[in-house]
Amino acid sequence: MKKKRAIISVINDLVTDQRIAKTAGVLVDMGFDVLMVGRHKSDSPHLPERVYETIRMRLLWEKGPLFYAEYNIRLFFLLLSRPAELLVSNDLDTLLPNYLVHKIKHIPIVFDSHEYFTATPELVNRPKVQRIWKWIEKTIVPRLKSCITVNASIANLFEQEYHVPFKIVRNIPQKLQYNELPSRATLGLPENQKIILMQGSGINVQRGAEEAVEAMQYLNNSLLLIVGGGDVIPVLKKMVHELSLQKKVRFISRQTPEKLAGYTANADIGLTIDKDTNINYRFSLPNKLFDYMYAGVPVLSTPLVELKNIIQQYEIGEFIENHDPKHIAATIEKMLQNETRLEFYKNNTRRAAAELNWENEKKVLIEIFAPYA
Repeated sequence: MKKKRAIISVINDLVTDQRIAKTAGVLVDMGFDVLMVGRHKSDSPHLPERVYETIRMRLLWEKGPLFYAEYNIRLFFLLLSRPAELLVSNDLDTLLPNYLVHKIKHIPIVFDSHEYFTATPELVNRPKVQRIWKWIEKTIVPRLKSCITVNASIANLFEQEYHVPFKIVRNIPQKLQYNELPSRATLGLPENQKIILMQGSGINVQRGAEEAVEAMQYLNNSLLLIVGGGDVIPVLKKMVHELSLQKKVRFISRQTPEKLAGYTANADIGLTIDKDTNINYRFSLPNKLFDYMYAGVPVLSTPLVELKNIIQQYEIGEFIENHDPKHIAATIEKMLQNETRLEFYKNNTRRAAAELNWENEKKVLIEIFAPYA
């Protein structure tokens, strides 16, 4: 019997996006033949072999309106030309071509919104561009039957605005299995310094990275390790040079989830300090919180509602009260000096990881995809 084909589309390069990889895994386990479509950037890492087909389109533009236009046009024709029984659109920036093909070919569509896209800082500060994306959203979302998002706060926003139910599938990563994690020496990390980690594929403006770098001026015997990519990385590197922090801040390019886990596990504190400057960040629940949790790393966070609920419930870390670099540095120093408290947080991450796991979370996805299997 021929398998049903599901096409998953996303605008990133597939390498570091754990959410879509997990979605693909669920579909494969349910018997679908999966094709995942993304893009290939000039600095994209090698994509490890997957158990499903992947296409990464090389585009003429890598950012700006021409990039979005080219990607959406090419995605439309790709989807139009490929046989499929299910379309999975990830985020608003892939929704239009998916919806058009859904209407033309009468293929079921599932929309997975990883964030409240129209409220990101990149759009809030560009109202004309924001209006275009908002128009796409309000035109299409009310017409959809199967919608997913990452937490209850964002689901409530969508439901209040469009009167369409959104299922919740949180960004809880799969626990990676290792015989042995790499040591600091293997990774080229210092043995005699505390490591403060900020990781992610979206290290962008207003996520607290600039203040974390500035905070290193006031910390000794500590290294800020920034692992990942994002639009603020060039700014951070310039800051490090201007503040002469080369010995206190180190940058590691984006890693596969397997390699990233090695860096995570060697950290003493994991940072997730997004600012409450827009709706999208206010209700964010980033992957890195769960990555830190699974690696047994205590968390220093901003008290954003979704983050605060989990960190307080399981007692796995502390909060900053503001983004003053001196305050961030003082809070980090206080955490590092209280080794008993740090050990308490580490022990609690094990309990949290036992309850917050992908095996439980993926049941929602199975329920969503089951009618199309």
